[in-house]
Amino acid sequence: MVQGQQEKVATSLAGAVSEEISASLAPVDAELERRYPGDPGTRQPVHTVYVPGDVFAADTIRSWGDRALAALDEHAPDAASLAAVLGLSDELAEPVYSRVRAKLEREPIEDLRIDFEDGYGPRPDAEEDEAAARAARLVAEAYANGTAAPYMGIRMKCMEAPVRDRGIRTLDVFLTGLMAAGGLPDGLVLTLPKVTYPEQVTAMVRLLEAFEKAHGLEPGRLGFEIQIETSQSILAADGTAAVARMIQAAEGRATGLHYGTFDYSACLGVSAAYQASDHPAADHAKAVMQVAAAGTGVRVSDGSTNVLPVGPTDKVHDAWRLHYGLTRRALARAYYQGWDMHPGHIPTRYAAVFAFYREGFEQAAARLSRYANRTGGDVMDEPATAKALSGYLLRGLDCGALDIAEVARLSGLTRADLEGFAAPRRGDLTASAQ
Repeated sequence: MVQGQQEKVATSLAGAVSEEISASLAPVDAELERRYPGDPGTRQPVHTVYVPGDVFAADTIRSWGDRALAALDEHAPDAASLAAVLGLSDELAEPVYSRVRAKLEREPIEDLRIDFEDGYGPRPDAEEDEAAARAARLVAEAYANGTAAPYMGIRMKCMEAPVRDRGIRTLDVFLTGLMAAGGLPDGLVLTLPKVTYPEQVTAMVRLLEAFEKAHGLEPGRLGFEIQIETSQSILAADGTAAVARMIQAAEGRATGLHYGTFDYSACLGVSAAYQASDHPAADHAKAVMQVAAAGTGVRVSDGSTNVLPVGPTDKVHDAWRLHYGLTRRALARAYYQGWDMHPGHIPTRYAAVFAFYREGFEQAAARLSRYANRTGGDVMDEPATAKALSGYLLRGLDCGALDIAEVARLSGLTRADLEGFAAPRRGDLTASAQ
């Protein structure tokens, strides 16, 4: 063949064959787009803090930050002491410690849930009405004056018969209060606990539809998290994965699946001493949740530990090591969010998260740079890997573990570039990198 001459390509199938196949798969294409839209690309908080409805106050967020800083001052007053407790390397000690302190001063809580369920318990109706109305006022004021967490909302009582009406009323009082105070904040998050049947999720959808209609809101404005706290939410009576059906029952409103460590463990008969987020029963449940949620845009959150870092320094250090280890374990398993139940958990939450991103970001940035520039290296990455690498860097940036300047210096990429790799078109993931 003469150099520069294009080689002739022969085919055997008529164009109509491809057209017929495409037509036959059109319903599947539409179903894929509807059921698996991909990650929403928004920030996911690294934790959710639960505060009982009667305890929540205007200064709760700042108070938690101050108490966490006080715990550091008392039990790990410098980088070397915290590194010794948690086993941080010399290279990580100072960057992690300084960022933890800065985070506690600037944004101690990323996601706060005012609890009207287990953490609040049964109360007289008038008392819960008043607490829900007060919560709405305080949340609205926090967003107005700039003291709010990025995400805030309530956990209502569940859809089971004994508490259903009370849960619906509390949600109504809270949302109505927000509307009266100026409207729903962008960071609003609602949590539906103890979901057992998909029909309970459907009921929540109908409830939110009715509220949107009553206030002339855009359909779909209100979303919610589903808490997985019962065995039936993982495996239904007919042997199907009920959690997958719950996501579909939410009709696009589900934003997260949150694992409830202690309710779920108790449901399976795990004795109290062994109820923990690293129990095999917990691993199984979260693995099913993770697979069910993959590609749907619904995020998965780990649960909590009930071992509190209180008392003398040696007890605090033991609790910190446990919490740090559980958080690092969850991050390695792609559970990027968890629950924190005490201000003393906040330092080790951020220490674990920051160490996770800082110890790997240089390699991730270098790999992504080679992929973006099509240069060689010792690893051959594909679009799906580029998506994971960019997602890792973006999560590190969102929480404060990384700075955009250092990521840009190592990768040569802007945040917009990272977001482009993190949210590729569906077809891009099926094509191998050249």
